[in-house]
Amino acid sequence: MDSPPPDTPLRPGLAAALVFVSSGAVLVLEIVALRLVGPYIGVTLQTNSAVIGVALAAIAYGTWIGGRIADRRDPRPLLPAALALAGITTAITLPLVRYAGELLRGSAVVGILLLTMVAIVLPAALLSAVTPLVIKLQLGDLSRTGEVVGKLSSIGTLGAITATLGTGFFLVATLPSSVIMMTLALLLGGSGIALGVYLHRTRPPTDATATGGGADGGAAPGGRTGTATRSAVAVIGLLAVGLAVAAPDPCDVETEYHCATVQADPDRGSGRLLLLNSARHSYVDLDDPTHLEFAYTKWIGAALDVTAPPGEPLDALHLGGGGFTMPRYLSATRPGTRNTVYEIDGGLVDLGVRELDVQPGPNLAVVVGDARILVTDLPTDSADVVVGDAFGHLVVPWHLATREMAAEIRRVTRPDGIYLQNVIDYPPLRFIQAEVATVAAEFPEVALITRPGASTRLSGSNFVILAADRPLPLDEVRARLTASAGAEFDLLAGDELTDFVAGAQPLTDDYAPVDQLLVAP
Repeated sequence: MDSPPPDTPLRPGLAAALVFVSSGAVLVLEIVALRLVGPYIGVTLQTNSAVIGVALAAIAYGTWIGGRIADRRDPRPLLPAALALAGITTAITLPLVRYAGELLRGSAVVGILLLTMVAIVLPAALLSAVTPLVIKLQLGDLSRTGEVVGKLSSIGTLGAITATLGTGFFLVATLPSSVIMMTLALLLGGSGIALGVYLHRTRPPTDATATGGGADGGAAPGGRTGTATRSAVAVIGLLAVGLAVAAPDPCDVETEYHCATVQADPDRGSGRLLLLNSARHSYVDLDDPTHLEFAYTKWIGAALDVTAPPGEPLDALHLGGGGFTMPRYLSATRPGTRNTVYEIDGGLVDLGVRELDVQPGPNLAVVVGDARILVTDLPTDSADVVVGDAFGHLVVPWHLATREMAAEIRRVTRPDGIYLQNVIDYPPLRFIQAEVATVAAEFPEVALITRPGASTRLSGSNFVILAADRPLPLDEVRARLTASAGAEFDLLAGDELTDFVAGAQPLTDDYAPVDQLLVAP
């Protein structure tokens, strides 16, 4: 049987604070969840969609269950329990994601959904139950139902907005995800315990007497059960902290955009491998900047070698810094080259300076910002070479892959210059087909380098697009690659490239489904 509305609602300020904090905490969890799962399943449109969708499902389910329970039980003992349990599940989330992430690493849709559920569902659902519990307590006067519900709903939205902006602009930029999660867990658990003590002390005597010997009374936060509950919260919290410390941490450094790790090459003492979100992104030889380890860097290096007479300095623009492999290569092979690097992740630049021999100076200008925005400010015909090597996980950001971006690159590239773009794609290779068509819509001369057999659509690979306003030096590139890297490449141009593109349509700012093109139909 439904219980009657409580005689004494929460103080308005306390009610507002509970709704504000619980709603805000859900958004903190949602934003940080993307950081937690990114090292294992990547930061793609699918991952973002999964995090948002799972969070909304948890909010909907938690709100429904909270409202249903509020109609059947006194919400006062339930509120501190919901907060305390939300704190416990938040603390446990960190080790759970790290252990489960190792098992689901690189998974497709099902794995993405499973890992995001591990990261979000329980704490978000518990926190979402707080608002209907608070609303039930405040509805002592049913003539003010609309006012109460509207006010608390708006306060909850304000809490979500505040948390979104604060987390995105401040917390993620200054604190590791593990610190954010454990701090949030402690705040929620502590708030639950404090609220339980407060509600017990302010509980009307008649209620305490009426329920003291029954099931509800046994759950009162201030009695023996309340002490046991607080002890259990403390024990579970300590256990979660221990698990979090013991859980494998995939990051050396957590930047605003990446979980970054630098590993020494056991076979080459001066070699360093940069991993971003656990994916191999760059290789740098600290003693020999001319050493190019990855195949795609050899392809780009060969094209750079024949772009101008040997040793002639160039004006080079790099879209994406990563490990700064190609800027270091150009500075070594063409002394006096003026490299400008656009890198959106300032933390990655700092890591490069500390561990990868990145030395900003007169011949290496590093600009932290989005390449799409920055390139529009460059003068026309200001670069001899533009190297596009920007990735979000293993995906070229869509706004850097459109015809409009290609037009900007062509504008800043001198008539005798060259544009080189690194792309990763997987069978059936729909994205690289579309991207070649996109670049070819702006540049009259286009070619494609990839590893042998990749163009048959049987396996994934790196692809390097070569584009220019002048005829490309394909014979020289081919000879250079054969001499430096053996025959481990295919070079497509002319009719062969046209057949490969197979009528794919250029990507535009209005329609660039990059993430979807990378997923097999």
